[in-house]
Amino acid sequence: MSQTWWRGTAIYQVYLRSFADGNGDGFGDLAGLRGRLPYLKELGIGAIWLNPWYPSPMADGGYDVADYRDIEPVFGTLAEAEKFIAEAHELDIKVIIDVVPNHSSTESAWFKQALSDRSVRERFWFRDEPNDWKSIFGGSAWTQVADGQWYLHLFAPEQPDFNWENPEVHREFEDVLRFWFDRGVDGFRVDSAALLFKSEDSYEDLDAVHDVYRRWREIADSYGERILIGEVWLPDQERFARYLRPDELHTAFNFDFLSCPWDPAELRRVIDLTLATHTPIGAPPTWVLSNHDVTRPVTRYGRADTTFAHGGALHGTPSDLELGYRRARAAALLAMALPGCVYVYQGEELGLPEVENLPDAVRQDPMYARSGGANPGRDGCRVPLPWSGEEPPFGFGPAMSTATPWLPQPEAWRKLTAEAQAADLGSMLNLYRSALALRRDLLGDGTLTWLPLGGPDVLAFTRESGLTCVVNLGSEPVRLPPGEVLLASGPLEDGSLPPDTAAWLS
Repeated sequence: MSQTWWRGTAIYQVYLRSFADGNGDGFGDLAGLRGRLPYLKELGIGAIWLNPWYPSPMADGGYDVADYRDIEPVFGTLAEAEKFIAEAHELDIKVIIDVVPNHSSTESAWFKQALSDRSVRERFWFRDEPNDWKSIFGGSAWTQVADGQWYLHLFAPEQPDFNWENPEVHREFEDVLRFWFDRGVDGFRVDSAALLFKSEDSYEDLDAVHDVYRRWREIADSYGERILIGEVWLPDQERFARYLRPDELHTAFNFDFLSCPWDPAELRRVIDLTLATHTPIGAPPTWVLSNHDVTRPVTRYGRADTTFAHGGALHGTPSDLELGYRRARAAALLAMALPGCVYVYQGEELGLPEVENLPDAVRQDPMYARSGGANPGRDGCRVPLPWSGEEPPFGFGPAMSTATPWLPQPEAWRKLTAEAQAADLGSMLNLYRSALALRRDLLGDGTLTWLPLGGPDVLAFTRESGLTCVVNLGSEPVRLPPGEVLLASGPLEDGSLPPDTAAWLS
């Protein structure tokens, strides 16, 4: 892999609890992931990004970290994590892990100590009087402790915010980075990267945060080709670009593209804006269709309103899954053809829809509980993957396991298992395999040139390799330009591209 592997690679997101269960307890784990590495190699990805794998009470799916230097026992051991990193590297797959610097867990040693010893409370945000800030998950952002003080938690009460004015916090996280770099990890995805510093009136995007990432970049660079990826939701592109200066983060998630509706003018606007933001600072864009926090594309693209909104505003609104599936296939070819790196969230390559009818009793996302059930939460995109067989648990665990997966899988998924799709040349899985193989040879980092083809409902561009991508978002077929069709998201009609279909041509 090239010295700048991160500029154009395909990164596969593993939500460990739901990927594969190696020991038969109903929860995904490192043993299950290690057993499925050949599947990921065959899929054609260049790196794996894992959501938090640290010891955690799981009040927020592991984003409430109790210990940053160990592995959650449900997932395995530190020794097993080191084996996984080595085995991935043998297959030329890089490993990226989450780091959560905004908050820890109420079960962490530091927070427990802070409760009993006021002299160390400066590591967190304790106050005698709370302000009016609301939690991102709903309700107040403050919780009172036994001696009357209040602590800040921008997320769940089990997630106390660190005080980044305290040098101890800086030293702690610099040490955590080194701990994992020493074990061979190739990079970190930085959770809630813009939230670390707080002032009296703001807790987002304060200037002091950039000093943190400049220091982290020095540490990453001292290990060679190691990368830092920011989770940065900011409406202001100029502010966003500051995180990607040459001495800060390498890349950041493209949430504008992730939440963009299936609309040619809006997609073109977002693509142009993304390139205009990244190109001047020499940072590669990222293209993301889904992740562990958002509605799966097959469901979202089948709705009358194809935008994405947090808070489950569109949850349960009618979705034409056949239409959504067709659009999701076209969107995959669009995202993979754009310059930069692309993310694939587990199950996206299987065309899994959002599971919107989970029983309330099994929902675990704090968004659901803290909104009094008004917000259904994010569990619907976190349902364990279907690997094989005709009925749940669809090979999620070992062959003889009778354990029920931690979230129930729909019976209808029998047609969507990896095993069933591997044998079907027209399946979503085989579309992803073919596209990722072509992408590795012909696409990735670089630039694009827009082509004036087919009118306002068509997106068409060419890349340095000569590959041309054409996407028809209109209601009528459009003529394809001359050239050999390398791959199409659906059947073509006499040299024409049908609606909601994409094609790659040489």
